[in-house]
Amino acid sequence: MDKRIKLQQGDITKLNVDAIVNAANTSLLGGGGVDGAIHRAGGKQILDECIAIRNKQGGCPTGEAVITTGGNLPAKYVIHTVGPVWNGGKSNQRELLANCYRNSLNLAIDNHIKTIAFPNISTGIYHFPKSDAAEIAVSTVNDFLQNNETIEEVIFICFDDENYKLYENLLSTKKAH
Repeated sequence: MDKRIKLQQGDITKLNVDAIVNAANTSLLGGGGVDGAIHRAGGKQILDECIAIRNKQGGCPTGEAVITTGGNLPAKYVIHTVGPVWNGGKSNQRELLANCYRNSLNLAIDNHIKTIAFPNISTGIYHFPKSDAAEIAVSTVNDFLQNNETIEEVIFICFDDENYKLYENLLSTKKAH
């Protein structure tokens, strides 16, 4: 397991990192969960930039990512990625979720971002099974970091105990190998 991967429990909007990742919806206009919290904490500037992106490209497809500034957040940037809605795993949801992490990290590199924090993408109202989502997140990020030296730290920030324990277990098991 890459030593640049860290785990924290708490509120992603309070993190002082180069970029936080938002589990957005395709409209990019804010919503519930982490998306709503980021838009509320970051202020109107994030929404204005999301509207500009929407006007230019018409939203953000599932698995893709776009970047805005962080507005009033401690983070300089917000990378908005659209996770898949779980429907039993029959529509390529696992690969789409992995793409969320890969595309967010590629955007981070393109924007000279060294520290980035991810929430638990798709595990809220999109109902992706939390254990599967955690496994995909950890393995995708770990694989990505094997071929990239520019990212200095990736934080998985969990809001709830259940996700935190899943990630803690995955990260400690993988370290032992």
